Amino acid sequence: MTPPPVVDPPSGGQETSRPADPPAPEIDYPDSYWRSLLYFNGYRLAVAAVLMLGTAIVGQSLLFGSWNRPLFISGCAAYVVFAAIGFGTIAARRPAFPVQLVIQVSGDILFIVLLLHASGGISSGLGLLLLANLAAAGIISRGRLTLFFASLASVAVLLEHTYEVLFFYGSYTLYLQAGFLSIGYFATAWLAHALAKRATASEQLAAQREVDLASMSQVSQLVMQDMQDGVIVVDARGIVRQMNARAEELLGPAPKVRDLYLQEYNSGLAARLTRWRENPQAGFDPLRTILTQKVTAARFVPVGSREHQGVVIFIEDLTRIQTQAQQMKLVSLGRLTANIAHEIRNPLSAINHATELLQEEQGANETQRRLLQIIHDNAQRLDRMVQDVLRLNRRDRAVRETFALADFIDHFVTQLCEIEKVDRTLVRVELSARPRVSFDRSHLNQVMWNLCRNALRYCRREPGSVRITAASGVAPGTVELSVMDDGPGVPEALRAHLFEPFFTTASSGTGLGLYIAREVCEANGASLSYIERPTGAQFMVVIRSL
Repeated sequence: MTPPPVVDPPSGGQETSRPADPPAPEIDYPDSYWRSLLYFNGYRLAVAAVLMLGTAIVGQSLLFGSWNRPLFISGCAAYVVFAAIGFGTIAARRPAFPVQLVIQVSGDILFIVLLLHASGGISSGLGLLLLANLAAAGIISRGRLTLFFASLASVAVLLEHTYEVLFFYGSYTLYLQAGFLSIGYFATAWLAHALAKRATASEQLAAQREVDLASMSQVSQLVMQDMQDGVIVVDARGIVRQMNARAEELLGPAPKVRDLYLQEYNSGLAARLTRWRENPQAGFDPLRTILTQKVTAARFVPVGSREHQGVVIFIEDLTRIQTQAQQMKLVSLGRLTANIAHEIRNPLSAINHATELLQEEQGANETQRRLLQIIHDNAQRLDRMVQDVLRLNRRDRAVRETFALADFIDHFVTQLCEIEKVDRTLVRVELSARPRVSFDRSHLNQVMWNLCRNALRYCRREPGSVRITAASGVAPGTVELSVMDDGPGVPEALRAHLFEPFFTTASSGTGLGLYIAREVCEANGASLSYIERPTGAQFMVVIRSL
């Protein structure tokens, strides 16, 4: 049995193996490089085709191919085939871009020098064609290899003329022309290198600025989306270019269209923009959006040139500001009034009791009875005010329950007519929607009682003077519950103060009814607002339906 061969280990007594170097990554040239190479190859094909066809058609009237016409035509045909093959290699992007560029420019030099030789040498002028090829090669390669190509062209031209001098009795004096032509090659290469260098620097600067602009645009988008105010960017034609999410929350969702005009999105805001462009110093009333139940204020800031002036519109949520102001007022007011209310109830009860006892005595005259009645009425008013103040502290104690809105309204109207001692025909109920809602039943009863009592106070007391309607809301999943009357309505000067605490026009009112009604609506996820009408008053409660 033959023993296995013994392999001597390398020096050091251990077998070692060197890991292979990873292959160098291939540079991925952008599409612009390949596109330029494609255009250059098209130029090459056009030159070769023109030379071949011109020689074949015109014949000896041209100097091209004057020394060896068959060689000239064959060289042009080979040049055409070379250019045609170039289209295939460029489309396949194989071999790599630098290799293809070197092959193609070297082919240009070879074929043009061959055609120059077939046409009688330097005197034919065909050497000038290489100037365009060298310039194009320098620009396409971004300045790389330009001097190499110029050197290669100069050596090829000089060798061709030397060959003519040695074997075909060429003139020595044409060396000067060949030298000038070589100088032209180097000058063209240098200019192409300088232009390519400047173009590369411009491209890099443009790319850097594009990155900076993209970064700034991203930062602007983040700032816009994080702002508490709505932001809408409108161009000179009134087309919305940008809009943050806050603007859609305040004004409603924007339609997903290519060119959204501000007039189509929000006509009220567009009208204010038109008036602002006519008079930048003009003031504007708050903008109320029915869809979102938001009261907003618009502020316009011009951008761009005067001829192409765009506008940035800032939308401020006045509802939020008013709510914050009311909450601050409530906090400061509640701390004071809650304690006062508790302290007032005991002496107030004593006053009411004493007044009732005095009214029961038989010896009081008419004047005394009138004064006692005044005391009793004002004591009752104070008691109602104390109850309303204490009710403010219970606004957040909403216990929602699900019930049919139609059944609730029917039961409520029956109670209202019995307690207020009014005919049932005075109140008309119109229910186009009969959803189930989630609301604190006692809170909704309190809100409706306040609204209907105000309507009964100011209506004409005719059949149908008070209307209670329920309809599907503009926003999906909502129902609009309205209470309307045929009275004189609320004067425009007083509408802004309707929901302020302790604001009232009635001599016996506390001024807390509408304020408490709005507060309990918000505690139940609903909203209460006043709707302007030509006649009468309308209050609308927007409730989420199930």
